[in-house]
Amino acid sequence: MAEHCKISAAIVAGSEEKSCVLKVDGYSRSKALLKNGKWRTSAHFGVGGGYNWAVRYCPNGCNKDYADSISLFLYLQSANAEDVKVKYTLSLLDKNGQPVPSYSRTSSAIRTFSRKVTNWGYNEFIKKADLEGSAHLMDDCLSIRCDLTIIHDEETRVPPSDLHQHLGDLLKNKDAADLTIQVGGETFSTHRCVLAARSSVFKAELLGAMKESSAASPIEICDMEADVFKSLLNFIYTDSVSPVLDVVMASHLLVAADRYNIERLKQICEQKLCNQIDSGMVATSLALAEQHGFHRLKEACLQFLASPSNFKAMMVTDGYEHLKSSCPSVLKELIARILPAEWDVAKDMVMEI
Repeated sequence: MAEHCKISAAIVAGSEEKSCVLKVDGYSRSKALLKNGKWRTSAHFGVGGGYNWAVRYCPNGCNKDYADSISLFLYLQSANAEDVKVKYTLSLLDKNGQPVPSYSRTSSAIRTFSRKVTNWGYNEFIKKADLEGSAHLMDDCLSIRCDLTIIHDEETRVPPSDLHQHLGDLLKNKDAADLTIQVGGETFSTHRCVLAARSSVFKAELLGAMKESSAASPIEICDMEADVFKSLLNFIYTDSVSPVLDVVMASHLLVAADRYNIERLKQICEQKLCNQIDSGMVATSLALAEQHGFHRLKEACLQFLASPSNFKAMMVTDGYEHLKSSCPSVLKELIARILPAEWDVAKDMVMEI
């Protein structure tokens, strides 16, 4: 039978959308040999990430109710597939390989294929008499195109968190503010619960023994500039810093974050300073690291100054004088590091000075 009735498949396009042209050679022979309810199956073709498909061709209809028609069905041949959603069109092609509009059938809705429902199609694709009386049956052959598109359910797109925006608006608009803080001559309206939630130091001060004393009167924070506290508040409410954070502000914010035990802000500022070390700022950063115990920043500064040229450039800056007077021990440590390894005695002498 195979040599008298052959269905070949040719893929025209790829990806999630494919057009497969099926050519039925030996229409008359297939009609004579395949009785009502019998079919021939095309070679399979892949669409949609590993799914295999085929078209079943029934030249005398799929059952006795459609014995005067050709039935066509799209089959999913992947055994373990579940809920594959598809839109498809089956079209008879003319001599130029173009779909014949009157014999093109498109699924009216998205069809779902699975292990239980393996096929969808048309019991009455075309009347045999109509095909045989048309110009589309050429040399006892007909061509059918299957346009198949896999439909992916759009995943529910959960929007990114906007909590920071809402809290930022709360700070900006001063809605329900219940705490006034004075810093550097400026007044800030804040929310005690937000500060307490974000800083263990604020929590102890605002919800502990100082709660009653701070309930009505403003709190004054000394030894901090207003713009630094404003940036600190912005981070507390929004968990973000300015994208143009400069080294000077990063230094002040690092001290403020350390003071109020805001660990993430500490790490952000320390990383900023580590990435921006140069000869002009290294002495100041090293003094800051030594005085406040910022070990990562200290190590980055020491590594930078291990270069004699960097060390020499640092010595002519104002920060160097401050470093000498405020942190002489770290200078000794630096000198001991850069001395050659064989000068062990000299290193011991330096550390004893």
